[in-house]
Amino acid sequence: MKDLALSKVYQLLEPGPVVLLTTARKGRANVMAMSWQTMVEFTPPLVACVVSNADYSFAALRATKQCVIAIPSLELAPKVVEIGNCSGLDTDKFAKFHLTPRPAECVVAPLVVECFANLECKVVDTRLVNKYNLFILEVVKAWIDPAQKNPKTIHHHGFGRFAVDGEMIQLKSKMP
Repeated sequence: MKDLALSKVYQLLEPGPVVLLTTARKGRANVMAMSWQTMVEFTPPLVACVVSNADYSFAALRATKQCVIAIPSLELAPKVVEIGNCSGLDTDKFAKFHLTPRPAECVVAPLVVECFANLECKVVDTRLVNKYNLFILEVVKAWIDPAQKNPKTIHHHGFGRFAVDGEMIQLKSKMP
């Protein structure tokens, strides 16, 4: 065993896919790249996510308590990285990156048509927002694009490195 810099720990524990988080406030939609999210409950589906208070989306999420988690496939990876490298404060990211917003059914934030899945979410717990920027979201509506067959997700490992979703295996399990 060898020492690992503590600043690199997140690279080991960052297994979830990179997603796009959309928000809308005062008639303006925004989209940001996010990889710090995890499921915390199955029923109802609850997701914990960290949105930095330095991110433009933070204020909209905090004010509206609504968002969409859009899950992009590997083909969108270059756009996802570019989205993560600029701010919605001075950029209309939907226009700049040629993404198609579609009205959601239960929240004001838009779906992203190019993504293979979209999860409409409402914030249900903000107790850790002030301390850790951690929001608990309930997925209230889920969408999937059946035209996108076997989409591959990307998983951030830091400093521009990504793993691509790989081979699937099926093992016997007693979980539903």
